[in-house]
Amino acid sequence: MAFEDYQTKESVVIVYTGDNKGKTTASLGLMVRALGNRWNVAFIQFIKYWGVSEHVFIRDIKPIYKDQIYFYKGGKGFYKAGELSEQHVSEKQHLDAALDTFEKALKVASSGKYDLVICDEINNAVNDGLLTKDHLKELIAKRSPKTSLCFTGRNFPKSLLKEVDIATEMKKIKHHFDDKFLANKGIDF
Repeated sequence: MAFEDYQTKESVVIVYTGDNKGKTTASLGLMVRALGNRWNVAFIQFIKYWGVSEHVFIRDIKPIYKDQIYFYKGGKGFYKAGELSEQHVSEKQHLDAALDTFEKALKVASSGKYDLVICDEINNAVNDGLLTKDHLKELIAKRSPKTSLCFTGRNFPKSLLKEVDIATEMKKIKHHFDDKFLANKGIDF
């Protein structure tokens, strides 16, 4: 098929999923590409709350890109149902944070102001029971027609693959953590 037979989509839904590193990193690369094309980008985090390097990066480039970037850190840390997290955050606090972050994402995605909305670790929030597949469907359905979405995190629901345009699974071949080495700042976080 020749390229002249191809069409252009106004917006797409992208998923970065899998059991290993690279999902947030890939979404940050997507953000860099979008900003380079003068797009407005929203980066919304559903799980991470501590000062990981992507927070520092976005904080440092925000003065350059001003209103082109919206950043919201809504997570309360890693969560396991029925257990008090290591951050001493209750299940209700995690649930409330996830729902609040979802409402922010929905408002931003439907506003028409942003060309790309990255929902970092939203898949984890669904997998952990803080959100449902219906939340993902709602974001897809209610986004502005010109707004592309990017969902990251482990275990994207296979039943929703028909709703997305691009899905990439990050698969570990080898990782130093398996040899009992801790994650490296600047590489893993």
